[in-house]
Amino acid sequence: MANDATDRFFVLTGGPGSGKTTLLAALAAAGHTVSPEAGRAIIRNQQAIGGPALPSADPALYAELMLAHDLAAHRRHLNGDGLVFFDRGIPDIAGYLDLVGLARPAHLERAIACCRYNRRVFICPPWPEIFTQDAERRQTLEEAERTHAAMVRIYDETGYDLIEVPRLPTAERAAFILASSA
Repeated sequence: MANDATDRFFVLTGGPGSGKTTLLAALAAAGHTVSPEAGRAIIRNQQAIGGPALPSADPALYAELMLAHDLAAHRRHLNGDGLVFFDRGIPDIAGYLDLVGLARPAHLERAIACCRYNRRVFICPPWPEIFTQDAERRQTLEEAERTHAAMVRIYDETGYDLIEVPRLPTAERAAFILASSA
């Protein structure tokens, strides 16, 4: 159950290429606190140093780095004020591990149980018209759709209520999220 502090923590999740990051950038530009996704930064950093914690090389280590980032982000925002929008939450890591066929470690399950967010979680559905691949996003649209399905399962399994973000222009999506966060 979310407490008073974490009830102001809202997660945006979904598959890659669904417009999450653009939407979160719009919320940040409007003055809202946004906690960025761990995955892209980890990939950039690991590629820069020739590190092993990449989804294609060591998905378990990659997941551990995401968990460390997400735990720190959750803790960092506990003493603040106002709404915080997270580009993915800790349950996303469990969804990722499910997708790649790895067991969820017990400490991840404990993190999901103790580091809660607002019960309402926003999910951006697959959006083929805007989906693109790049150096960090190598997933196909089919993989993005499987990721979306995994996120639906994991957030439902962990007691959250999913709110689908409509496929609208970014400003309208941001307004939808703000109205639904009130």
